[in-house]
Amino acid sequence: MLLPSTLLSLKRAVSRWAFVGCVAAAALVPFVAPKLRAQQLPTPDQARRLLETRPDRVALLRREITSSGLTPDQIRARLRAAGYPEDFLNAYIGSRNPRDGRDSTASPLASEDVLDAVSALGILDSTDILDMRGMLPPGKRSGSVPLSGARRGRGGDMADALSLLASRPIAPDSGFTIFGLRVFASATTQFDPNLAGPVDANYRLGPGDRIVLILTGDTERAFTLDVTREGFIVVPGAGEIPVANLTLSQLEDQLYARLGRVYSGLGRGASATTHFSVNVARLHSNQVYVLGDVDQPGSYKISSAGTVLTALYAAGGPTPNGGMRRIEIRRGGRLVDTLDLYDYLLHADGSHDARLQSGDVVFVPVHGARVRLYGEVVRPATYEVRSGESLVDVVRNAGGFTAEAATRRVQVARILPPNQRDTTDRARVILDVAPSARTASAPAFPMEAGDIVHVFRVSERVGRRVTVAGNVEAPGEVGFTTGMRLSDAIRMSGGIKPDAYLGQVLVSRLRGADSARVQLRSAFQDSTGRPTDDLMLREDDEIRVFSVTEFRAQEVVSITGAIRNGGQFPYHEGMTLRDLVLVAGGLDERASLQEAEIARLPRSRDGGRLALSERVALDSSYLLVPHARTRNATAATGPSQAGTQRAAPGGEVVLEPFDNVLILAQPDWERPRRVVITGEVRSPGTYTLLTKNDRLSDLIQRVGGVTAAAYTDGIVFFRGEGKLGRVGVDLPRVLKDANYRDNLLLQDGDSIHLPTFSSVVEVQGAVNAPRGVAWVPGKNLDYYVRAAGGGNHSADLGRSYVTQPDGSVESVRTRPLFPDDIPVPRPGGVVHVTERDQSDHSDPIARLAIIAQILGGLVALVAVARRP
Repeated sequence: MLLPSTLLSLKRAVSRWAFVGCVAAAALVPFVAPKLRAQQLPTPDQARRLLETRPDRVALLRREITSSGLTPDQIRARLRAAGYPEDFLNAYIGSRNPRDGRDSTASPLASEDVLDAVSALGILDSTDILDMRGMLPPGKRSGSVPLSGARRGRGGDMADALSLLASRPIAPDSGFTIFGLRVFASATTQFDPNLAGPVDANYRLGPGDRIVLILTGDTERAFTLDVTREGFIVVPGAGEIPVANLTLSQLEDQLYARLGRVYSGLGRGASATTHFSVNVARLHSNQVYVLGDVDQPGSYKISSAGTVLTALYAAGGPTPNGGMRRIEIRRGGRLVDTLDLYDYLLHADGSHDARLQSGDVVFVPVHGARVRLYGEVVRPATYEVRSGESLVDVVRNAGGFTAEAATRRVQVARILPPNQRDTTDRARVILDVAPSARTASAPAFPMEAGDIVHVFRVSERVGRRVTVAGNVEAPGEVGFTTGMRLSDAIRMSGGIKPDAYLGQVLVSRLRGADSARVQLRSAFQDSTGRPTDDLMLREDDEIRVFSVTEFRAQEVVSITGAIRNGGQFPYHEGMTLRDLVLVAGGLDERASLQEAEIARLPRSRDGGRLALSERVALDSSYLLVPHARTRNATAATGPSQAGTQRAAPGGEVVLEPFDNVLILAQPDWERPRRVVITGEVRSPGTYTLLTKNDRLSDLIQRVGGVTAAAYTDGIVFFRGEGKLGRVGVDLPRVLKDANYRDNLLLQDGDSIHLPTFSSVVEVQGAVNAPRGVAWVPGKNLDYYVRAAGGGNHSADLGRSYVTQPDGSVESVRTRPLFPDDIPVPRPGGVVHVTERDQSDHSDPIARLAIIAQILGGLVALVAVARRP
């Protein structure tokens, strides 16, 4: 027997291998409860919760994965074998590339939820969190983007932190998105110039350009000219022409001078007989450098028509640390221009988007002061502000206030500089900003780095209104004006309805002192809605007009019986029985046209009376569609009951509220019954029963009897009513004796099939070789089970049974002190060998051992009792 210490060691070894595939156990097992280690492995949810709540173990887990020597696929295979999802540790071992199936070595993925968790745990400071949020694609807060620890300068700790999960969502208008980064976040060709031109007259030519020269007039010629490495073009007849660093306009001057020597009619004046045009068909590339805080700094080849934005987009745009308000363009070591991206993004002003030349350097400095703006502005985001810009500039960059902005409530959360903090070292303060005195726009409040501006929403409370509810033509809110009276509000809501209750109208008024409501009341003089006391209204008053009908119980009548759509229907004054029959869809074919019964509320309830019964006459006119049955209406009626109250001849029966009408059905009326008989009978088909007492023998006689090939002992009788299924019938006995009990009464939907003789017994269930076995006269169930290979390991032979060909079922009957009664299958029968109940774990040997112990104990007691 194993010692407890050995068992515990084995359990620990199994836990280490199964939970993290011999890798992650070193990080997690020390924190698993001892009883959990000793009993069972943690579930995937428990293991995931451990990783989420213990971030200090993530680094250890990574070291274990690295030192294990296992490949990611091997780790996934072991996780799968232990019952864990194979992608359980993807965040720590890399995820498969869906294109080629290989594992990715990219850093873990960050999302808004992950950043929230990192912030809540205090792993990173707010500046890092702000920078990371700017890397997320706007509008995809539930998505993720790669975030390399090496690139951010934090190493593995940041990668580990970003692997945590969190559930607190970020508000969509929180303002954490850095304005402008979205332009460079997705793949697009919006900044790529057309490599085939056209270009403007200021374009400077260089090696690699291709020029098309077309001569017209006295001479019709076209030349395709490439600018050589030395900066020349060669024009047939004119020789080499230096064009490097010339603009198109300067090139035209050169061509007029050189081509004029070859073509005498070429000139600029109106008298010229030869003209030319020059176009750039292919642009050369410039080598430029994009440096500073950009996503991918380095050297880039861009089109010679490319600008600063072209280079920035090629480099992935600024990082969250990069500035956008003063991007420098340096040429030959000196500053030639600066670009404010906000001019382009907000005003489409590309005047400073300079065209670059080879060797130019685009430098993106670290961002300047930033302000986060959220709340009721058109474009909440984090904005970079330049020196001297105020709140009005920031709000203007954000698109201005929304229509729901409370411009009188703008707050700024500011971090005070150290020299302005009090003795409590409280660095953050809230400043309420007053709106502009002249307009509702933002004031010129100076901004400082780190300010957080919150523009509040206007109050949800609606003013200058009163509410009119109840029985008026147009209930709802109406505008309040000073001096408004009750009659004005009623008139503005369309006036009262004709069934309005004139006795009282209620006015609920809000009391300003404690916000409680005071009840006022008035009444109407007449149906025109003129109040008897025309109250002076106040703002927020609520008026309620009542209806006479809402105090009255809803009156209904009911109809049941031989009606198409019986049920309960609203009662209308003057409603007749014929009206109710029409509303209910008319009578059905079962209806008796003699009379109907109406149960009516009694005038007096003495003696516990609940209702009075009244019989009223019907006739064939109650049938909405003429029917042949109306010609024999007398046959569908019977003698009238004695004492029946009837309406006057030719009169309509007028109903009263809460009447219950019963349309009587014809006695013994029933739709035709149909049965199907197939197989070896003289005339198979679908037969309609002639009487309710038709039996199986009657049907056999109607079809002309069975054929000579019919196997009557194998009759298949199915009963669809009540979903009974197959019914065992001894047809040979029924054919001999019509009074035998198996001569069943037939019902609608019965199905009968007479097969041909079958000399095979089918063996099904828990046998080694289920199959058909040739029938042998006199052989019992055991013989056929052995012929099918015997029972398998799960067979329960004691509960086997036989379905005889006529549908009857016979099972093995155990008889104490006598041999068991084993059924004998007939030709065409089916032997069923049932399976043992797997929940029954009783062991006969164990039971014998217990009995032996009990008997041993009894013997010992008897021996002790007999001892003198």
